[in-house]
Amino acid sequence: MTAELTVAVWPGITPRLLRDGPESLAEYQQAGGYGALADSEYLLSEVQASGLLGRGGAAFPLAVKLRAVRDNGRGASGTVVIANGEEGEPASIKDRWLLRNRPHAVLDGLRLASGIVGADRAVVYVSDSTAAASVARALDELPGDLDRVAVELLTVAPGYVAGEETAAVHVVNGGPAKPTDKPPRPFEEGVAGRPTLISNVETLAHLAYLHQHGAQTFRQLGTEASPGTFLATITGAGRAPALYELPHGIAFADLLTLHGVSADRVRGALMGGYFAGLVNHDIVGATLDHESVRGLGSGLGCGAIGILTDDCPVAVAASVLAYFDRENAGQCGSCFNGTAAMAAVATGLRDGVATQEDLDRLTRWSVVLRGRGACATLDGAANVAASLLAQFPDQVHRHLEKGCQACRSGAFTAARPYEVESLEAVVSV
Repeated sequence: MTAELTVAVWPGITPRLLRDGPESLAEYQQAGGYGALADSEYLLSEVQASGLLGRGGAAFPLAVKLRAVRDNGRGASGTVVIANGEEGEPASIKDRWLLRNRPHAVLDGLRLASGIVGADRAVVYVSDSTAAASVARALDELPGDLDRVAVELLTVAPGYVAGEETAAVHVVNGGPAKPTDKPPRPFEEGVAGRPTLISNVETLAHLAYLHQHGAQTFRQLGTEASPGTFLATITGAGRAPALYELPHGIAFADLLTLHGVSADRVRGALMGGYFAGLVNHDIVGATLDHESVRGLGSGLGCGAIGILTDDCPVAVAASVLAYFDRENAGQCGSCFNGTAAMAAVATGLRDGVATQEDLDRLTRWSVVLRGRGACATLDGAANVAASLLAQFPDQVHRHLEKGCQACRSGAFTAARPYEVESLEAVVSV
């Protein structure tokens, strides 16, 4: 039986994004949603003042993206906005939860972003069929277009690379869900050759909150460099998965307490879903903000954190690299061959058959393969390999010596490590 997903807000704060159950149009409007966009330039200045960072993984400032698309669209045939809800990361559930339960917050953010950049076309891009049905119902509830912006719902087959920004553009333009070479980047030339803003659905929901409450209120939670709250998917440690709304800057040790995990049991964590790689026990002393986690050589990414307790980090890395090997787009030789090679060494290391020469090759590949290919899949694989070697040298050495007790009693193996399998939720908001 699949464990239910816990959905909860950090104690003592008022929820900004999470709520108990799906939200109707009437409920959203009663709470202040879909307010008039009186001055798009003023809202852009508020986004700038808020310091709102993208929640899709890269933590890029939203104001910079909005301004770039707006400026590139001047004198052109208009701009396009894509709400990216294709959550191909198996260890994350936040985007699907938002689309299923708060579609109007996402659509409101889409409306506001379209108003700022001057878009006349918007796309909600998803792969989860239940999320798609929720968005379709929400669009049917609306009396017309979103402030004269035509909105379409586009459903794509799920896949790790399908949510990459150029893959999303490729699909909207009628192609397969595979990344394309850059430049040009979508903010320069995207859908139908027009400047295109691609924004994660959580980011857009925060934009809607910001429009209602202002930059000063937005900054009342979080840190100076990482303001506001974020949605964190927490898995591992033998516990049921959870989706928490957390203020940036809380202590990781306090999150462990909330989640019911003893800090003494924690070996480390798999950060940012799979992309940011592994971090060792030092994570227990960190705070959950971009600057602190970056200081450990890792990243918050999409907010997905897999807690490692009994699982051997070598075995976890082997499973993640095998996943990258299967999920790469198969169109760039460096990625197709590189992910396979790194996965093979990590698997051999887990199984006690790798040699020092294999390890030397893995070390070299984790450096020289970065930045190759059309998307960041190969970078993610390199992050996992490099972080394993840097963060867990003792465990790597034990595997070379065939001395890992955890793997002797049954190595961790998973086709989709720390996947959240069910969205059936026990809500505490």
